[in-house]
Amino acid sequence: MKKTTNKIVLIGAGAVGTSFLYWAMSKGVADEYAIIDVNKDAAKGQELDFEDASPSAPSFFSVKSGDYNLLKDADLVVITAGRPQKPGETRLEMVADNAKIMKQIALEVKKAKFDGITLIASNPVDVMTTVYQYVTNFDSKKVISSSCTLDTNRLKFEFSKIFNVNPNDLNMFVMGEHGDSSVSTLEFATLNGIPLKDHYADKKIDANKKAEIHKKVYMKAYEIINRKRATFYGIGAVLAEISQSIIRDERKIFSTGSLLNGEYGEKGVYAGVPSVIGRNGIVCTYQFPLSKEELLQFKKSVSILKETTKKALAAIK
Repeated sequence: MKKTTNKIVLIGAGAVGTSFLYWAMSKGVADEYAIIDVNKDAAKGQELDFEDASPSAPSFFSVKSGDYNLLKDADLVVITAGRPQKPGETRLEMVADNAKIMKQIALEVKKAKFDGITLIASNPVDVMTTVYQYVTNFDSKKVISSSCTLDTNRLKFEFSKIFNVNPNDLNMFVMGEHGDSSVSTLEFATLNGIPLKDHYADKKIDANKKAEIHKKVYMKAYEIINRKRATFYGIGAVLAEISQSIIRDERKIFSTGSLLNGEYGEKGVYAGVPSVIGRNGIVCTYQFPLSKEELLQFKKSVSILKETTKKALAAIK
């Protein structure tokens, strides 16, 4: 019998995962949700709490908690499991602990014969996604990292304040690592096709100002963590938006992590690049134009990801 409902499974019912579910349910993304967590009591508690929200949602949904057998008929699995980032700690410093967690999850997902799309937000996210794809050997187009999608939102928000426009009308990306080595692509950024660089002088945006804005973007997570110990609403919203593009085949473009296969001359690791996301995962990637300096920064970011991925893979052998 043909499947008539859409199902999303969350692995990791912490603050990020449950923020994602709340956003997705509020947007009416799927018909069914399932929660898997090592703390089964907590997962059951989340199930009961979300169950209470169902009558108030824009469309009715069901929610269950349990084991990996919940994956058997799922369209999408969203993985947020892992230990949280500590104050002052970079995402890359979390690599060994979370690589071991990700390996165990990957083995369980593969054992459950899951055949849908995987979206990963566990940090360091591009490294963890590379580990997951390596362990499962799933089609790389069906394995997606949230990567720089949140960073891109932060960049657009900063420029929306400067230009006094809606952030969604700004065409720019943060690329590379979701972290300290990321790259803000500002040389060829546009406002619905209007080149922003034609207006940088009017807005007093020079090289120093660009560097200041970029630093604010990649340091924002540290500020949030220092103030309230974790970030979760922003990434929850981003995961829900990407999930909706998958479930509804919207084919929106995000700076999600794709396994590089020649983009900007790089291969073999996940990194944030503009990608079209639809029902079958990554439809295709695009090479957003970069200045020479931005390209060098991107290549440096990828080299850092490659080095960290080697450490992650060594940690799980």
